[in-house]
Amino acid sequence: MIYWKKEYEVGIPLIDEQHEKLFEIAARAYSLLKNEFLEDKFDMMTAIIHELQDYTVFHFETEENYMEEIGYRKLFSHKVMHAEFVKKIYSVDFEAMDDDQEGHILAILEMVVAWIEHHILTKDTLYAAERPGV
Repeated sequence: MIYWKKEYEVGIPLIDEQHEKLFEIAARAYSLLKNEFLEDKFDMMTAIIHELQDYTVFHFETEENYMEEIGYRKLFSHKVMHAEFVKKIYSVDFEAMDDDQEGHILAILEMVVAWIEHHILTKDTLYAAERPGV
C-alpha cells in the first residue's frame, strides 16, 4: 500500500501538504490497480496519471520558488532533478499501458513512489534545513 508517513515531513507546511497530495494521488492509482471488480481501468488510470503529471509540475514550481526565496545554493541541481522526473512522468507509454494495464501501471507507480520517497528524504530535507529560523 502507498501512504504518507510522518517521516516524509520537511517542516514546511505547504510543501508537506503537496508531498502528501502526491502520495494521495499515487494511492488512488494503486487502489484502482487493485480493484478486482474493474476489468478495464485504462480511462480512469489515464486520468489519474494526467493528474499526477500536472500536480507534479505544480508542486515542483512551488518548491523551486521557495528555494529561490530562501537563496538555496543547490537550486540549479535540484531543478535538474525535477526536470528529469517530469520527463520520466510525461514519457508514460499509454499504448503499452493499454496492452498490459496491471503490469505497466504497477511499474509506473513503483517508479513514482520510489523517486518521490527518495527525493523527499535525501534532497528536500537539505533545502528544508536551510529555511529561515532553523
